[in-house]
Amino acid sequence: MKKKVHKECMSALTPVRDTLDVISGKWKILILISIWEGNSRFREIERSIPKLTSKVLAKELKDMEEHQLIKRTVYDDYPVRIEYTATTYSRSLEKVIKELHDWGVNHRKVIFR
Repeated sequence: MKKKVHKECMSALTPVRDTLDVISGKWKILILISIWEGNSRFREIERSIPKLTSKVLAKELKDMEEHQLIKRTVYDDYPVRIEYTATTYSRSLEKVIKELHDWGVNHRKVIFR
């Protein structure tokens, strides 16, 4: 009996897995879009995304900052003001997010005919 030979696919899987690790979950891309649209303060971002809790937003913002998708700036005003801005690096995801948007629009047409 011949043994099945599997093609080496790790070179294709690894970059996709790395990407999904960075943008995974239901909130990160939505948060990034909110920031791209001009919401820079914590409460603005939180209010712009239905059902997003403060606790989850804080965790996701920290993670996104670690992956250099956003920048957190603390202004020494009274009271202290914190703003989040998208990095140039985050803009490299625009095409990916546009494709996800287009696929989602088409999917809704197929599923909800």
